[in-house]
Amino acid sequence: MSVNVRIPTILRTYTDGKSEVSAEGANLGEVLADLERNHQGIGARVLDDTGKLRRFVNVYVNDDDVRFAEGLETQTPDGAGVSIIPAVAGG
Repeated sequence: MSVNVRIPTILRTYTDGKSEVSAEGANLGEVLADLERNHQGIGARVLDDTGKLRRFVNVYVNDDDVRFAEGLETQTPDGAGVSIIPAVAGG
């Protein structure tokens, strides 16, 4: 399945400045693996050393937060939009 991945500004150095890239995969884990194959280094910014989503990175498939869905097993139907959003801290 081909999906459109929205890349936050802080990660665009891995995508040659592109704000959106295509990736393939039936679920989020496969999409992130394909993203890493095509844009080496981005995976380490999204996933921790154990292969789980980093605590301060939010990922949405369409409008659904994957933390409240199936995490990396969240299905990514053809044409879906995946958004990677780093959390912002402040007070």
